[in-house]
Amino acid sequence: MSDKKSKPIPVTVAYGDGIGPEIMDATLKIITAGGANIDIDEIQIGEAVYERGITAGIEPGAWESLRRNKVFLKAPITTPQGGGFKSLNVTVRKAFGLFANVRPCPSYSPYVATKHPGMDVVIVRENEEDLYGGIEHRQTEDVMQCLKLITRPGSERLIRYAFEYARRYNRSKVTCLTKDNIMKLTDGLFHKVFEEVAEEYSDIESEHWIVDIGAAKLADTPEAFDVVVLPNLYGDILSDVAAQIAGSVGLAGSANIGDEIAMFEAIHGSAPRRAGQNLANPSGLFLGAVQMLVHIGQGDVATRVHNAWLKTIEDGIHTYDIYNPSVSTEKVGTSEFAQAVIERIGESPNTLKAVEYPSHTEPIKIALAERPRAHKELVGIDVFVESTQAVEEIAKVLEANAGPDLQLVMITNRGQNVYPGGVPETFCVDHWRCRFQAITAGDQVPYEQVISLLGRLAAAGMPFVKTEGLFTFDGKPGFSLGQGQ
Repeated sequence: MSDKKSKPIPVTVAYGDGIGPEIMDATLKIITAGGANIDIDEIQIGEAVYERGITAGIEPGAWESLRRNKVFLKAPITTPQGGGFKSLNVTVRKAFGLFANVRPCPSYSPYVATKHPGMDVVIVRENEEDLYGGIEHRQTEDVMQCLKLITRPGSERLIRYAFEYARRYNRSKVTCLTKDNIMKLTDGLFHKVFEEVAEEYSDIESEHWIVDIGAAKLADTPEAFDVVVLPNLYGDILSDVAAQIAGSVGLAGSANIGDEIAMFEAIHGSAPRRAGQNLANPSGLFLGAVQMLVHIGQGDVATRVHNAWLKTIEDGIHTYDIYNPSVSTEKVGTSEFAQAVIERIGESPNTLKAVEYPSHTEPIKIALAERPRAHKELVGIDVFVESTQAVEEIAKVLEANAGPDLQLVMITNRGQNVYPGGVPETFCVDHWRCRFQAITAGDQVPYEQVISLLGRLAAAGMPFVKTEGLFTFDGKPGFSLGQGQ
């Protein structure tokens, strides 16, 4: 048991919307009965806050609670439909640097239906970067843009966390999934950092898969995976896939880990249609709370309540969402399920694998070493323009205004090279990437030349939509070729 005489750990708690209050009440009753030594600091988030005109879904005063307590147990919330409202999860994750999303996805066969009874996968997903930066623009009549940002520090601390997690919890393998055969710079960086970090963990097997075939393999043979580390978008999708094929998204808990602050939650939504009916399964939020207990050094409590939960599942005491007459013995509501778990505290499962968490350990901390900065030189500019003209007409204007120091190297449309040497069958829209580089390949381009070029193009009726600098880093290009170039 945790030392009852020790000072309780303050925890910020939000009861959320929809089924949130019911499953939070059930969760807190279970972990309190199991000996959790916590001091609850309740805040209000979600629908009621949105309705007061606070688009982030969280009141300013609640931020102080999170900053002070550094541990957040959060029930699902309802985000209003329509524009202007921000995802609270994304807001909290980014504001507090919660870089790692950790989702254990084990099967509970034969008590919860699954085609993969041997599955026991942990998804470690990057939480702040990738396409979830939310940097989007409408650039032309035809084209919208979303920026995909992958950073070396963001990738490294996540990947190191995945390996440290594997080591702490006696996992044997870490698998990386990317699409770096197409996105050679962004996903390529994530893969490269994975290979670098993996060399420091010789005790743990490592492997990399292209995400499409890796996802197919995960869906078909999840038993082949252990810890899986992914960039944000792939991780968001595949963590739900993994949870569902393990048995149910409703059974999955989630931890969002930062350097100082951590948030714990279920991965499912607020299910307003089930609210107030004593139907909802509290297991997802409960298993998030189990992760929280381990994080705050109360692993003995986590072990005790998690084993009681496993014994309850094994005894066939099930809520409606997983009830199956062939294996279930009793269909119960939210509060009755919580009571059944409480009654089994001190017991362990007989068929399902019992758990044992480390007690009184510090959270995993990741430190990044300083890296020497590369020598960076501007060697050209990609100018994006809007035009409904044929590419030959666009090229004529661009070449006439390239100037004495720059030359037009190529024009692409949606990434495909269309000039010079394009083919007439290529479908084009009104958004053209026009690449200018120095007359002598590899020469540095002064910024003044770029500014002058943009002025000439605007005067010629070809104003830019956006630009991207073309840089080399220690002499190596930091930009991709056009498809077909």
